[in-house]
Amino acid sequence: MKIELEKVKPMDIEKRSFEIITQELGDTPLIPGTELIVKRCIHTSADFDYGKNLCFSKDAVSKAMEALKEGACIVTDTQMAKAGINKRALARYGGEVYCFMSDEDVAREAKEKGTTRATVSMDKAALLDKKLIFAIGNAPTALVRLYELIQDKKISPELVIGVPVGFVNVVQSKELIMEADVPYIVARGRKGGSNIAACICNALLYMIDDKRE
Repeated sequence: MKIELEKVKPMDIEKRSFEIITQELGDTPLIPGTELIVKRCIHTSADFDYGKNLCFSKDAVSKAMEALKEGACIVTDTQMAKAGINKRALARYGGEVYCFMSDEDVAREAKEKGTTRATVSMDKAALLDKKLIFAIGNAPTALVRLYELIQDKKISPELVIGVPVGFVNVVQSKELIMEADVPYIVARGRKGGSNIAACICNALLYMIDDKRE
């Protein structure tokens, strides 16, 4: 069998990928202003389900972009998500990325309380005197704790990206965040991951850069 490879210059691979994504999405309805985020999630995962399962609260994208421009920082629940976020782009606006999962005090407190590091990490993040965007791609317990902190008025995130992947309490934790009265971008259902969390952060940053040009 002869396999025909598409001839694409290295610098044009991403552009060609997005052309294919746009073509295959066809007439899938996307919320105006969210298209790049959806397409980048598909580009990252090769999973077209993100064209249907990504949910956005009203004005979530514009509110998040404004917060980033004002120096909002990003808190993640994995080192992988932290590594994947474009920190140079974020730093242009004065922001930083935090992940407390490996901190010794977080590990110690989680063990003492018999809870998860993700839960304690959210408590630690709540003490930061900064505008915060949460990018959760792994731990549903982080989303549950965020919901509790929001309800107790101990934190008011600029955006919660709720895209943990898995089976136990994943679906439920996402639904909680969608009821928390804060801006959100949530991947409904079981799909998600640290790569998707980072991807959404980067998409927001690139959208700001595009508007500057």
